[in-house]
Amino acid sequence: MIDNVVRRTIPISESDAIANDAARTAPDASPDVPDDEARAAAIRQGDRRTLARAITLIESGRADHRAHAEALLRLLLPHAGGAVRIGISGSPGVGKSTFIERFGLRLIEAGRRVAVLAVDPSSVRTGGSILGDKTRMELLSRDGRAFIRPSPSGGTLGGVARRTREALLACEAAGFDVVLVETVGVGQSETAVADMVDTFLLMLQPGAGDELQGIKRGIVERADIVIVNKADGDLKAQANHAAAEYRHALALLRDRSSPWRPPILQISAAEDRGLEAVWTAIGDHRALMEETGALDRRRADQARAWLWSAIEDGLRLAFAGHPGVRAKLADMEREVTGGRIAPTEAARRLLDCFLSKDDRRDET
Repeated sequence: MIDNVVRRTIPISESDAIANDAARTAPDASPDVPDDEARAAAIRQGDRRTLARAITLIESGRADHRAHAEALLRLLLPHAGGAVRIGISGSPGVGKSTFIERFGLRLIEAGRRVAVLAVDPSSVRTGGSILGDKTRMELLSRDGRAFIRPSPSGGTLGGVARRTREALLACEAAGFDVVLVETVGVGQSETAVADMVDTFLLMLQPGAGDELQGIKRGIVERADIVIVNKADGDLKAQANHAAAEYRHALALLRDRSSPWRPPILQISAAEDRGLEAVWTAIGDHRALMEETGALDRRRADQARAWLWSAIEDGLRLAFAGHPGVRAKLADMEREVTGGRIAPTEAARRLLDCFLSKDDRRDET
C-alpha cells in the first residue's frame, strides 16, 4: 500500500513552522547561490526556506543559475522518488484549492507531510502569478508540516510550469511524502501533469456542462480518478446526473485491456465529505500499479518524456540565441507576414542558418 513507499519522515519542530512562514514569501526573493552541497544538505533536513529559494533557483532562466540548479538536482536525485505524486486538474471554479486544503489537512492529521505545487496563470504584463493559491489555502499554508509553492505557468501549455518536475523532486528530497500538483485548469490541454505524477485526479462540478465534455476524447481519458465536487445542497441531484454521465463516457473511452477502472467519486470539499474515499481510491490505484509493475514503467516513461522536453527547451533557447538566426529573423518575419515567402521556407532557411558550421564557428 501507500505507506510502503514512504522512505523516511523528518520530525517536525517549532523551528520548522517558523521556516514555513518564511518560505511563504520566499518565491519573490532573488535566489542567492551558496555552496551546492550545503543547500542540498539543508533541503534534505527539511529546511523550507532553503527549499523555497532552491525552487526559485530552479525556475530561473539565467545561465549561471541553471548550472547551480543542475548541480543541486544531481545531489538531490538519489533522495527523491519516495513520495506519492498526485496531479489535480479541473476548470476554474471547480473548487481545486478548497479540495487541496481540506485534503491536505486530513493527510497531515494522518501523519503525512504534504507539498503543494500550485501552478497559477501568468500575468501578461509581469510574467508572475496572478491568482496566488496560498491566499486560498490559508489553514494549510500555516501548518508546519505543509509546503505550498505557487509558480507562474509562464505561458507553458499543459497547465504546469516549465520546471514543475524539478520542483517536485526537490520537495521529495526534503522529506515530503505526498506531493500535490495543481494545474492552471483552463481546458482540454491540461494533460501535461499526467506525465509527471502517479495518479491523476480530474475534478468536475455539477451543472456546468462538464459532463458533456466527458463524451469527447481528451483530458477525461487520461484521468485515473474522476471527482464530482460540490455534491451538496441543491446541486446534489445534478451531481448524481453528472456522475452517471461520466460513468457512461468512461465505459466508452477506457482502455479495456487496463486492469484499472477509474472510479467516479462524489464529494463536497466545502463540507469535508467524501475525502476519505478519494485517498482510498488513490491507495487502490497505487497498489495495483505496484503489483503489475506499472508504477515503475510510468515513472520510466515520464523520465524519458522529461529528457525530450528538456532537449526541446534547450534547442529553442539555442536557436533564439544564435547570432546568425538573430540577424535574419526580423527579415524572415517581415517576408512571411508580407506574404512574400511561405513560413515553411522561412523556417527552413533559419534552421539551415542555425545548423550551418560556418555560422557556428563565429560563436567560438
